[in-house]
Amino acid sequence: MPNMTFAEKILAKYGHQKTVEPNQIVTVQPDHLLSHDNTAAIIQKIQPELQKYGIHNPNLSIIVLDHVIPAASEKTATNHQKIREFVQTHNIKNFYDIGAGICHQIVVEKGHALPGMILLGSDSHTCSYGAIGAFSSGIDRTEAAALMLTGETWLKVPRSIKMTLTNSLQPGVTAKDVILHIIGDISASGATYCSVEFHGTTEHLTIDDRFTIANMGIEMGAKNTVFPVDKHTISYLKQRGIQQNQYTPINPDPDATYALTYDYDLSDIEPVVALPHSVDNVKPITEIEGLEINQCLIGTCTNGRLSDLQTTAKILKGKTVHPSTRLLVLPASRQIYLEAMNEGVLDILAKAGGVILPPGCGPCLGAHQGALAPGERCLSTANRNFKGRMGCKEAEIYLASPATVAATALTGKITDPRKEGN
Repeated sequence: MPNMTFAEKILAKYGHQKTVEPNQIVTVQPDHLLSHDNTAAIIQKIQPELQKYGIHNPNLSIIVLDHVIPAASEKTATNHQKIREFVQTHNIKNFYDIGAGICHQIVVEKGHALPGMILLGSDSHTCSYGAIGAFSSGIDRTEAAALMLTGETWLKVPRSIKMTLTNSLQPGVTAKDVILHIIGDISASGATYCSVEFHGTTEHLTIDDRFTIANMGIEMGAKNTVFPVDKHTISYLKQRGIQQNQYTPINPDPDATYALTYDYDLSDIEPVVALPHSVDNVKPITEIEGLEINQCLIGTCTNGRLSDLQTTAKILKGKTVHPSTRLLVLPASRQIYLEAMNEGVLDILAKAGGVILPPGCGPCLGAHQGALAPGERCLSTANRNFKGRMGCKEAEIYLASPATVAATALTGKITDPRKEGN
């Protein structure tokens, strides 16, 4: 039996095959299907079939309203209404209405994603759940509609890339700097339709760190990204009431064959920024310090967790956001919002001049609550900086870590967070 990578082993298991190899097509029945506000468009594709056959399984779908919340227009409100009616009609078990949080945070936070599971979602950042050892990947709306009806779909077995991390990060350098550094190195297409496995000294990375890195796997073209299940994973899941006997991790074989291998020394990485209009347009922060910034955004499914807000509060405590800069703060879920409020983190951020937004996606995709004007620049902890991403094609989006964004909010110019003593 050939030694297999993570993706090959899990797709062989779900495809009821002894072995599989790259480019092979397998039919799988995933554990869950994620959708969000786009559920309205998905179900519109299959109205006759829904009326005649219904859905395959009410436990399959996870539906989270998060992209434009609260509704910003009559059209959005109508779509939300259609989704709520669909949920009630078909008795969807896992539905989260506005304010619960961003879909990718909710999936992990509520225990829907577990090690060794397959989850597919009608959102490209579904790859986030590899942070806890799941195979997770984005699919399009038509595929999601068919999966909703039948409970199964096909996947092509991806080639696998092995990324080995060594040593640990220096002060002021974060997981966001790591993933931006990697994308800048291999390019936005360097892992196209590949399964990216992280190996080496991953024990230095928290689950929050891994979530940030896995979330941006799609920004290098990856089909999925995955971290090994270790003590951090086990502890994280136990905190959510999930015991080890409730999941079965899948690990690559020691002698698995990889299409490509990369080695990164974490101690060599420094704070970086992705410049417009591509995520792989990455530069060391020392090369672009001093660039004026009009808006700072901390949050989204990439960096909206409690640790991110704590980092921000540590830098901003007792200080005030620069008068030429707006600071938007976006917790990734209601739970994180409440934890940050109970710890006094939101109080610090609000007193510093930050605008606390409801848990959701609005500014990240330019839907509302933070769209940019022509000529404006935003420094964001989000995952994309494409032209027009935040609502204006004449604006510029720069991507960086929460520490870099917080330091920048104080000066109104891109600032190295290491100068803030972090």
